[in-house]
Amino acid sequence: MPDGVITSIDQVTSAWLTSVLAESGALTHGAVASFEVDAGQGNWSTNAKLIVIYTEDAQGALPRRLFLKMVSTDQQDESFDESEFTYYSRDYVDVVDAPLLRCYDAAYSGQLKRYHILLDDVSETHTTAGEKAPTLGYGLALAEGFAVLHARWWGGERLAEAGASMHSASHIQRYAAIAEPGVAHIVGRFAGQLELHWPDAMRELYARHPQAMIARTAGSNGFTLIHGDPNEHNILVPRLGDRPVYLIDRQPFDWSLTVWLGIYDLTYAMVLDWPTETRRQCEMPVLQRYHATLIENGVRDYSWEQLFDDYRLCVPMCVYVATEFCRGGINERWIDTWLTMLKRALTACDDLDCHAMWKYDTGCGVNEN
Repeated sequence: MPDGVITSIDQVTSAWLTSVLAESGALTHGAVASFEVDAGQGNWSTNAKLIVIYTEDAQGALPRRLFLKMVSTDQQDESFDESEFTYYSRDYVDVVDAPLLRCYDAAYSGQLKRYHILLDDVSETHTTAGEKAPTLGYGLALAEGFAVLHARWWGGERLAEAGASMHSASHIQRYAAIAEPGVAHIVGRFAGQLELHWPDAMRELYARHPQAMIARTAGSNGFTLIHGDPNEHNILVPRLGDRPVYLIDRQPFDWSLTVWLGIYDLTYAMVLDWPTETRRQCEMPVLQRYHATLIENGVRDYSWEQLFDDYRLCVPMCVYVATEFCRGGINERWIDTWLTMLKRALTACDDLDCHAMWKYDTGCGVNEN
């Protein structure tokens, strides 16, 4: 195991589990006697569920079900770094009530371009958000969870402590440019399924919105470390009730935004994955709960008005998410997914008059208040 990174389930032994669980404080006496394995595969990882059996004298939290995720960060035409490793091992370890699964062990090797994480397996009590219809209660729980995470690294000074910095104009332009080719592919084939004004609206969005994003970076209040991809498969929700929720799979690509307006994470979840009528009914109380929880967690001088402007600036980014599916041509496999996302995102742009954020070149809310 170079650099302590598990690269295959064959490397997992009872002795290794005993060692890491003891180091984490979950096993204070005794040992792991044996374990059962249920191997699986994710989009970017190999994983395994472990059912752990302890010796009779074992003491401590003694987690019975664990989830081991093993990742190669080099995915041929895509790549990502140690973000998920630091997500569990550094970024929020001091945050009370962070909506993260408990992590018992994590290791990353830049040389190998690999990492592993060993987490609680909550599949008996939780499922993905896509398996349940979104409700206001779920939205409020999600708003609270994101606010707790975002408040930890909120603003320029705290981002500097994390070794993070605002993205450059060129990075933001690249982020938008990655997805832009999808517009022509989609309009060429699906124009009949779009509102008449949407093709031109998308072209204007790509022409003007990136500059509005760049302008917003003139002030750091509102910016933080973000998850970046809180789709309905990356949020675990209770099978019964609304809390606790867990945010998983923070795996940004090298072109992704990792430091951005915190409200983007909540925007992504509501606009792309919620039915439009649910989003319309719930977005204001959910946004208000997010703002209130930020304040409760120490964020200062970030007004409700600024948050709402930032929300309207982030909604068009959901168009980028949808069109990126088709950047190399129509993504046949996921048509139902990205076409639904695109219609929801463009409808939200209309509902919130988002084009006004760049129509008059006003600077797009770069004030700090």
